[in-house]
Amino acid sequence: MAAPENTFKTRLLAGETLYGCWLGLGDAYAAEVMGTAGFDWLVIDGEHAPNDIRSLRDQLMALEASESHPVVRLPIGATWMLKQVLDIGAQTVLVPMVESAEQAKDLVRAVRYPPEGVRGVGASLGRATRFASVPDYVETADAQICLLVQVESRAGVAALDGILQVDGVDGVFIGPADLAADMGHGGDSGAEEVQETIRDALGRIAAAGKAPGILSVQRDVAERYRDWGARFLAVGVDVLMLAGQARAEAASWRQE
Repeated sequence: MAAPENTFKTRLLAGETLYGCWLGLGDAYAAEVMGTAGFDWLVIDGEHAPNDIRSLRDQLMALEASESHPVVRLPIGATWMLKQVLDIGAQTVLVPMVESAEQAKDLVRAVRYPPEGVRGVGASLGRATRFASVPDYVETADAQICLLVQVESRAGVAALDGILQVDGVDGVFIGPADLAADMGHGGDSGAEEVQETIRDALGRIAAAGKAPGILSVQRDVAERYRDWGARFLAVGVDVLMLAGQARAEAASWRQE
């Protein structure tokens, strides 16, 4: 028995445009609810949400029956963190703040088994192999791992062409807020200079045969990014959805 197919990776390679949502509540029950919404993919955020390895695992378990593919974002691209999230069953990982081709190469090595990589051969202890019930996992897992890297700084944009040449990087996600801040615009990703940089980057990613990705919770902006070539497009954040709807409901009653 081989490692299960990574349907998210298969669909990206087929050229589909996939719509996703950010999970920042750090809760398995909330993740399970979001898994019924119909998004193609859901990011379990380990960078800005209150998650640890156990809560990441619990959310992967909660999404097991969902058609929404879980993407785990790590806080940093540390090899030991990648080993852990892969062993708990993640097949797609998103790594923030990638700023060089050499860093991207290190990440590829971290998600692959020897001799191509440095991933520890101990997955029989975890969910990835269904606790040693997938006998051919080690031989087949590399092909089903999807590595997405985030470019969200001037240094990352400057190194983008080199990053795009790294075999094993499946997609590049532009982080608009961090990029805007690094370019001196605070959190204003709508600044003309930032938008031009994003448009150029998305085009370069697509031209290199990689999947371009980005996030916007504003529909008109998300549609613009889609028109510019984004193919894994995050269009919502669960925390903002909950807070926005709750505040609107409370305000509607106060106005009575």
